[in-house]
Amino acid sequence: DKADARQRRTAVRRRVLTASGTKDMRKICKALALLMATLLAACGTRTAYHHFEQTQLSGWERNDTLKYSVPAMARDGNYREKITLRISNDYPFMGLTIIIDQTVFPGKTRMTDTLNCNVTDRNGNMRGRGMAIYEYDCPLRRMKLSTGDSLQIRIRHNMKREILPGIASIGVRIDR
Repeated sequence: DKADARQRRTAVRRRVLTASGTKDMRKICKALALLMATLLAACGTRTAYHHFEQTQLSGWERNDTLKYSVPAMARDGNYREKITLRISNDYPFMGLTIIIDQTVFPGKTRMTDTLNCNVTDRNGNMRGRGMAIYEYDCPLRRMKLSTGDSLQIRIRHNMKREILPGIASIGVRIDR
């Protein structure tokens, strides 16, 4: 009798543990699936290219052209280009005019844009993000690119002053 009772109690405990263990396992599996979906979504970034070129903070010379080599696009699509400026308090102007020359390969399609970026408000206060170095995003253009297309981008300033102090770096970002 005692042995039979012990076996029944052990069997009941196993069923209870198995049932609660199954519920716990389901919760764990759901949490893992949610984590995996979040990680996959984060990996599916739409940024195809993002790179900064440094300038001499003491002065960016007009003939000092910044060059960017964008590798081949992984897929066809419509892309947005944005120029990001990093500027210190030493920058003496309210805006910055830059010229962007681009060549899309393999077709050697050439494009030239003049971009005027306002970096201060009417009172001369910096409008960008940051404290010592301010960051500004200036939309450039939308373009259709094909798989395998790459770009060569050249940026130079077009200001009256030959040497511009306070420009820390210029970035190019291309998003799909």
